[in-house]
Amino acid sequence: MPSPDPHPKSVVSLISNATIELRLAGRQRDEVLAQLVGRIAEIADRPEDRQTLLRALQEREQLHSTGIGDGVALPHARNALVGLVQKPVIVFGRHDQGIPYGSIDARPAHLFFLLVTTTVTQHLQILARISRLVRDPALRHELMRADKPEKVLALIRDAEARM
Repeated sequence: MPSPDPHPKSVVSLISNATIELRLAGRQRDEVLAQLVGRIAEIADRPEDRQTLLRALQEREQLHSTGIGDGVALPHARNALVGLVQKPVIVFGRHDQGIPYGSIDARPAHLFFLLVTTTVTQHLQILARISRLVRDPALRHELMRADKPEKVLALIRDAEARM
């Protein structure tokens, strides 16, 4: 088994303006997941791959919610989906009103970090980095206030630099 990369990719390096949605409008979990999946340009013109990813995300949520509390959800498939994307990608989404998400604290989810990776090792490393980042209440508060994708990227970049 390959040893973990001592320097996993930064979260901010896997997000771009194109993979940020500050106005999620879905009222249910599956609607929000579909909106997040729709931000992945690499599979935009591959409906079968979009459906495969969406189905994998829904199956993962049925096992146990990826709502980690404090208004945050980390949707991801249980395993890396080999061949779906060429490199790891994170889609950040924000829902101002929040939606019921089955979070461990039973509070609505507002901030979403959808993770799609190419290997299990990447998956685990990046998920751990996101989890550490969103523990910071100040970052969560600022992400709720960010008015444009560039601000989201700057906030995450700064938070990672402090980690």
